[in-house]
Amino acid sequence: MGIFADITGKFDVSTYYPGPVNSCTLNGRLYGVPFGSNDLVLFYNEDMLKKAGVSVPTTWDELLNAAAKCTKGNVSGFAHSSLQNEEGTFNFLTWLWSTGATSYEIGTANGIKALTQVQKMIQNGGMTVEAINWTQGDTMHQFISGNLAMMINGTWQIPTMREEVPDMHWNVAPIPQDKVQASGLGGENYAVIAGGNEAAAIEFLKYATSKDVCLYMMEKMGYISSDSTIAEGQFGNDPVYKVFVDEMKYAGARGPLPEWPDISDAISLAFNEVMTGASTPKKAAAKAQATIDAILGK
Repeated sequence: MGIFADITGKFDVSTYYPGPVNSCTLNGRLYGVPFGSNDLVLFYNEDMLKKAGVSVPTTWDELLNAAAKCTKGNVSGFAHSSLQNEEGTFNFLTWLWSTGATSYEIGTANGIKALTQVQKMIQNGGMTVEAINWTQGDTMHQFISGNLAMMINGTWQIPTMREEVPDMHWNVAPIPQDKVQASGLGGENYAVIAGGNEAAAIEFLKYATSKDVCLYMMEKMGYISSDSTIAEGQFGNDPVYKVFVDEMKYAGARGPLPEWPDISDAISLAFNEVMTGASTPKKAAAKAQATIDAILGK
């Protein structure tokens, strides 16, 4: 990991969520301490779903049906940021992981299944192809403007939504799944520079991640604590944040690998090509897998 010190066994991460720990781990060695995290869930407009006569979807088939029924006029049933970059990959990976595939297995039957599901969402009109141009912020603004019935988005949007549309009836739920529950992980990590006063740096991190200090930092910076014992009581009885905290158990890390940007690009390109009709799921998956295999030296 270059400049970062190997701190395996020197900092206790046993109470931390798996995703944040994995984001600091390479080849079984720990190179960082999770600072604060965020994740993704399904946001939905309660009034739109009620008007369409559908329940909050929990499976891919239910999402396919609900999104199509909520699509009418200028309103699209579902979207998430689908940019051909890391922001898009952040969302796309929830489809891949839900099949049970890893980030490096898009060319498998499960990877093709994930791409096919997105293709179905586009083809039945439930998911707007315009999302290939939307950031997560753009997606939120489409939702609060009444142009989206459902979206996948993150913890950081909650304060803005509560301030800008206080009378809007919206709620959140786990992302509809195929085989397993999956969410994307965001956030920040601490690291110790190798060769310096590593012992003192680790002692500082123990202080910085202690409960009171951690809660102060999480509140000021809008994160969920990566330490499950702190996160579980962080937001009191707030039902919206509780869903996000619960999903931290299923939030996956992207990488870490030095070559991750190139792998991410292959993944987001595959989904973009399928969404726009430039490629079939099978061909897009094979192309992305060839790129990933070359990067991994397979």
